[in-house]
Amino acid sequence: MKKQSNFISQNLITLRQFHKYSQEEVAEKVGVTRQAVAKWEAGETVPDILNCDALATLYNVSVDDLIHFSQEDERMPIPPRGKHLFGTVKVGERGQVVLPKTARDLFHIKPGDLLVVLGDENPESAGIALVPGDTILRNIAFLRDMLYNNEKEEEK
Repeated sequence: MKKQSNFISQNLITLRQFHKYSQEEVAEKVGVTRQAVAKWEAGETVPDILNCDALATLYNVSVDDLIHFSQEDERMPIPPRGKHLFGTVKVGERGQVVLPKTARDLFHIKPGDLLVVLGDENPESAGIALVPGDTILRNIAFLRDMLYNNEKEEEK
């Protein structure tokens, strides 16, 4: 297994480049020197817990992901805080999919739970989403807003 500092350094490089910050800008925003940022990214040192918190806030990721997320193992970049990519699933012959266990556990999905399938055909945001049925049924206005929000934006 790789050293933990390699995860942090790779995540710091990727996040800084994604946000188009220079090392100087990160240093200024976090309150350290540019040299400190350079050493973190080179894996020579690791940020202390307060700086990890400041970096996670700056980049909108969890401290846990900043420290532990392995881009090489996951084959994807570090996700924003609260966003998850659980991997891929294959669609069965009759359209069935099996949700990954980590997703079921995180969202407390159990056999027999009702999920509402939502879809968006807009080329810029096309996709399918699963929402717990009780969320939709409890708040019909939520569903109406989701369905018609794109139409209102297109009229502008």
